[in-house]
Amino acid sequence: MATQDIIRRSGTTDITPASQARIGAVKQVTKLFDATKCTGCKACQVACSEWNDLRDEVGTFQGSYQNPMTLSPDSWNIMQYHEVMDDNKLRWQFTHTACMHCADPACLKACSTAGAIVQHANGTVDFDSDKCIGCGYCASACPFNVPKISKKDNKAYKCTLCSDRLAVGLEPACVKTCTVGALRYGTREDMLFYAEKRVQQLKERGYHNAGLYNPEGVGGTHYMMILHDINKAETYGMPKDPQIPAATEIRQDWLKPLGTAGLLATAAFALMHRVTVGRNIVEEDQPGYVPEDNHEEAGK
Repeated sequence: MATQDIIRRSGTTDITPASQARIGAVKQVTKLFDATKCTGCKACQVACSEWNDLRDEVGTFQGSYQNPMTLSPDSWNIMQYHEVMDDNKLRWQFTHTACMHCADPACLKACSTAGAIVQHANGTVDFDSDKCIGCGYCASACPFNVPKISKKDNKAYKCTLCSDRLAVGLEPACVKTCTVGALRYGTREDMLFYAEKRVQQLKERGYHNAGLYNPEGVGGTHYMMILHDINKAETYGMPKDPQIPAATEIRQDWLKPLGTAGLLATAAFALMHRVTVGRNIVEEDQPGYVPEDNHEEAGK
């Protein structure tokens, strides 16, 4: 993505509108997952691995068709399998699990390294591995437990929403490969319009609690989900009401400004002392006085 499209960087408090965003050339984009259509084929998972040249370790059977069981530095999106009882009938619920690309990303707020995490004008949140120091603050702050630290190079990794493909006008690899239309990609306005129509259809078909998962606690997301029952997001493996951790908010909004103010105050006090008082000179009649000729000997 072009550097002029970056509107927010980690390690700073600046929010700078991109030059193209000012004239409306850059539109917010969104990936939409329809859980009511997904068949759990894992094509999206494979496409992500192929496009990003990822090769995760072969896991072991842990009582589920899901493999791997969690996201990792080498698995940026996975298909979660959930068995749900509905009217005494067992049915599958599948979740395409990846970075949510929050409008107010906790990972970016928590990161203390300048430019290691950036947010683009189109809404995507990306990591710069060249600047990442592997502190893990992003992983601990994310309410969706997405970023993972690699043991190979001690850097954080996650889904980029295929930012390299978006930069040349292509859709994400996972969306491209979905054969049942469970994944869609487009402008935020278009995806919200489609989601509204789809939710209405589901309610007419008897899914009265169908809804759009687009949590407000993180400012909304650029990866949204259409769920059978929006009141039971946890059955899809998603937090019901994700929030930016209070510790991250306090550190970013209070401690960092106070720390900066403290450093500036200390520097100002030192300068004022230098100007008004000057050097601390010991007079001849005071203890500890050393004649100029004996300074070198005193130093020894």
